[in-house]
This record gives sequence, structure tokens and C-alpha cells, in this order.
Amino acid sequence: MSNIPLRNEEEIQKLREACKLASDVLVMIKPYVKEGVTTGELDKICHEYILANGATSASLGYHGFPKSVCISLNEVVCHGIPSDDKKLKKGDILNIDVTVIKDGYYGDNSMMYVVGEPSVRDKRLMEVTQESLYIGIRTVKAGIRLKEIGTAIQKYVEKEGFSVVREYCGHGIGTEFHCEPQVVHYAADDGGLVLKEGMVFTIEPMVNSGKKEIRLMGDGWTVKTKDRSHSAQYEHQIVVTKDGCEVLTIRDEEIQAGRISRVMQNV
Repeated sequence: MSNIPLRNEEEIQKLREACKLASDVLVMIKPYVKEGVTTGELDKICHEYILANGATSASLGYHGFPKSVCISLNEVVCHGIPSDDKKLKKGDILNIDVTVIKDGYYGDNSMMYVVGEPSVRDKRLMEVTQESLYIGIRTVKAGIRLKEIGTAIQKYVEKEGFSVVREYCGHGIGTEFHCEPQVVHYAADDGGLVLKEGMVFTIEPMVNSGKKEIRLMGDGWTVKTKDRSHSAQYEHQIVVTKDGCEVLTIRDEEIQAGRISRVMQNV
């Protein structure tokens, strides 16, 4: 674990720029998420926006992934492949996961969208998932054990009657898409890893409305809940500070809501 990069201020500034673009994509695409649009169309809009802002998609071509963003609909947990055949309908919930590369640095985030009005259960699922991300973020500061993040997330999610996916996790990121540490969203052994200033990683809990078990589909990418219950995910990229963290992908709507701030003082 000693090979985890600790980013200096110059690198963090580069990451801020990449992360700002990644979060801008999520904000930009929101008006286009409506009944009748295809997930393939949403992907194209995101792709063109990323290119127009001097960046590229980290997902496109990554281990053969064919699209620029992941769009995961209803019972799809993660890595959903956008399709020109898949039209959105009323009541759908979907996660759009955007990772960009700008000047060699990566910005990675995701959030949930709704077509029309969600069901009561789906609305609560999304609220709990987003709050679980915030709980994880509020846990972070230099000197704590890595496992405190996942322990806090799991405790909250299960108390609310939902389940945490085990097979996928947050990850170190910076000048590469995935590196150490692996940030799981449940109580697990962390090998004794203590967070240090300058560590950069994502927190991205995947929460199921039903049971935690999942299955990988035949395309080798799409992951669905085994019981076909709906799933939700929110993701932010953060850098650890002495007494908290900086949320690199924060959106203005979140700041205005007062749930988290760009610079978190988790004392």
C-alpha cells in the first residue's frame, strides 16, 4: 500500500480542472434525460461536450468498453452500455457515470437521474444512496483507517433497509483511471491502511433496493441485481486533507443544499 501516490498542490490543481469538467457533464446532461430519449443519444451528447472542452472520455475503449459514459438503468448496478435501442420511459431511474481525461489527469463522478416521477421506493433508494456517499465523505481525514469509510456507509444503508454491493468499489485515481487504494463500501479488512494527506480516490457506493447479490451479463460489462430490484449509485472524487477532504467533483446544487461543502472539515 506504500505505493499510493500523494499528490502535491500542482497536481491537485490539474485534478480540480479535470473533475470540474466531469461534474459539468453531469449537470449539462440533466435536461436531456426525458421520456423517449435513448441512452445512446445521451452518450453522444456527453461525448461531444467532453471533446468540445478539450478532454477525452476515459471510458471509451477502456478494456474494450464501447461508449463514452456508463448509463445504468433501473436494475443495472453499474457499467451499463448506452444503446440506440434503449428508450427511457416514465418512472425510470438511471445512473450516468462520467470519467474524463484532461491534460493527463482524470476526473470521475456519477449521479442518479429520474424520468418523470420515481416510485416511493426508488425515491428513498436514491436519497439513502446519496446520503451514504456524504456519510463516507464526512468520515475522511488524514490519520483514520480506510475501513472507517465503508463501515460507516454500510451501517447507515442497512439501517435504512437497503443493501450494499460488495463486488465493486471506489478506487485511487489521478494520472491513471484505477490505482490503489481500493475503497470498499462495507466493513472489511483494509490491511491497516491509514489515510494520508494528498491521497486521491473515489467513493461510489452502489446500493440495492433488494438483496446485495449481483450478476454479470453476457456482454461482459453490464452488472444487474440478481433479484431484479433497482439499484442506485452516487460518486465523488476527493483528495484527503489534514482534517477532512476536498470534494473535487462537487456540484453547485450540492453546495446550495448544504449537505456537503467543497472543503470538508471532518474534525
